[in-house]
Amino acid sequence: MKYLSTLFCIIFLLACHQNTEATPIKTVISAANIFIESLNADQKKAAVIDYTKENATKWTNLPCGLQCRVGILLDSLTDLQLQNAKTVVRAALGTLPSKGYDQAMQILAADSFLGTNRKGYSSGNYIIAFLGKPTLAGKWQLQLGGHHLAINLTFDNGKIISASPLFIGLEPKTWTNNGVTYTPLKDNHDHMANMLASLNPEQLEIAKLSLNFSDVSIGPGADGKFPATKAGLKVGSLNKQQKAMVIEAMKDWVQIADDITSKKLMTIYTREIDNTFISYSGSPLLANKADYVRIDGPSVWIEFICQPGAVFPTDVHYHSVYRDHIRDYGGSFSFFN
Repeated sequence: MKYLSTLFCIIFLLACHQNTEATPIKTVISAANIFIESLNADQKKAAVIDYTKENATKWTNLPCGLQCRVGILLDSLTDLQLQNAKTVVRAALGTLPSKGYDQAMQILAADSFLGTNRKGYSSGNYIIAFLGKPTLAGKWQLQLGGHHLAINLTFDNGKIISASPLFIGLEPKTWTNNGVTYTPLKDNHDHMANMLASLNPEQLEIAKLSLNFSDVSIGPGADGKFPATKAGLKVGSLNKQQKAMVIEAMKDWVQIADDITSKKLMTIYTREIDNTFISYSGSPLLANKADYVRIDGPSVWIEFICQPGAVFPTDVHYHSVYRDHIRDYGGSFSFFN
């Protein structure tokens, strides 16, 4: 009897663990189906499309709406449909302040702020798309994208297997609306700058790249174009505190995904930390135009750059991309340099 009781407890704990893993994805799929069912026939054709390489890689950071993207514009949705769309995104993304869902919504809000100064910018110009039918069986992709944001989450058999590629940008880098100040990429910037500030002069010299950059190098349309040779300073040569700062910097991008997925990815990237490289160009302060920093591991790839302001030319604005050498788009497609 004691044996049966122990066996029951083990089975119960395993079931609870499996349910903990599965519940968020079930929530995403349920929310996705509620959103899709709220659309009319034409809207459904736009929002749910084939899971192909061409559709998966059709994203950009430009403010060009559906001219350069697949999916359905948020601006074309009713209030209820928009609420349903945001429920899907909230369920799929991370829950921390200025990370995941909160960060994505703040980036959309930045475009609405830009729209008060120049035409063509609006949170309504962003899209949501499902590449393949949202289901617990098989592989499909969720896209949320627009100017300064491209989220690509790949699902396979009830799990998120990839949170990349991810493009995040921001202009202005801080603004105030209705008494609230927004700085959605402050942690991204500060943790990268702190990482570089921890290096001594010799380490900074090794980490400095000979090239200058005007934008991220593996952004939209550059899938698979990773450098053949890693450059910069090997993280394995750093002390424990410095390594921890590199790991902390990575989290700001990986935590775009739901909390369970981001922890799994960070476990992989932390395990590979000694064979990861950091490098920079321009100033390590990351305060001036063309200041650039990179983290390049066996799996993880993150770039962050300060660009001239487009709407506010006296200031810098940020562009950044997170990729995975192995897991971009769930490893579904092959790319050649």
